Amino acid sequence: MQLFLGRKVFPKLHFPQQDLRCSLSLFGRQEFSITKLRRLVKSSLRNVLALVAKKSITLVVQDIDHLIERRPELSCCREGITLACEAMLSCFQSGNQVLLCGNGGSAADCEHIAGELVKRFSRPRPLTPQLAEKLGPDLAGNLHGALPALSLPSMVGFTTAFVNDDEPEYAFAQQVVAFGKPGDLLLAISTSGNSKNVVHAARAAKALDLGTIGLTGQAGGQLSSICETMIQVPASEVPRVQELHLPVYHTLCQVVEDTLFP
Repeated sequence: MQLFLGRKVFPKLHFPQQDLRCSLSLFGRQEFSITKLRRLVKSSLRNVLALVAKKSITLVVQDIDHLIERRPELSCCREGITLACEAMLSCFQSGNQVLLCGNGGSAADCEHIAGELVKRFSRPRPLTPQLAEKLGPDLAGNLHGALPALSLPSMVGFTTAFVNDDEPEYAFAQQVVAFGKPGDLLLAISTSGNSKNVVHAARAAKALDLGTIGLTGQAGGQLSSICETMIQVPASEVPRVQELHLPVYHTLCQVVEDTLFP
């Protein structure tokens, strides 16, 4: 049996005590080295993590299966959606944030996604006991567990100033430079995949060691050669692409919430 964890596949150990006996026996062998010990430790750790992550993996698979049942046409996007879920989970679990950018309807999608992440989406998100104690009963009783997500198009003051003073197509890239840190994640939304300001933002994110997810139409456009992970929904007309984007990013939000707030 195998379990998926991140982008690797690790075998599930049925008899870990056998590995321990094997590891200890190596100390008595002449060829044993620190390098071999490191490899054994890493291998054992991977298997432990795989076992611990089994519940989370099940939730990811179930949520994506439910999406495909509702929208069968998105079955071709299963791999991209799965990788995007993994990227978002890794980002949040590491204490990082998600940045979002897009134009027009995609800008509205950015605000929509950020809203679903910053507050609860479809289930209670209890605060940690430590945070609840700091906030006190009034605040703690009315607030949710939150995930840091920033909609770049929502910064109207900055956007109008930059468009007035500089080249408009670099506005999102400027924000990525301002807010992005290594380990953060940029979700770049463009129905064509060719929106110049979104492409520049993805280029800046890649240069600054942010993860990158492209959410586009079928062609993928320029984003397909920049972003680490692509979700290319099977449509070409802008309204049809946007109709398919919504169930995709709702599923991303659902997976993240189900996994991080079980």
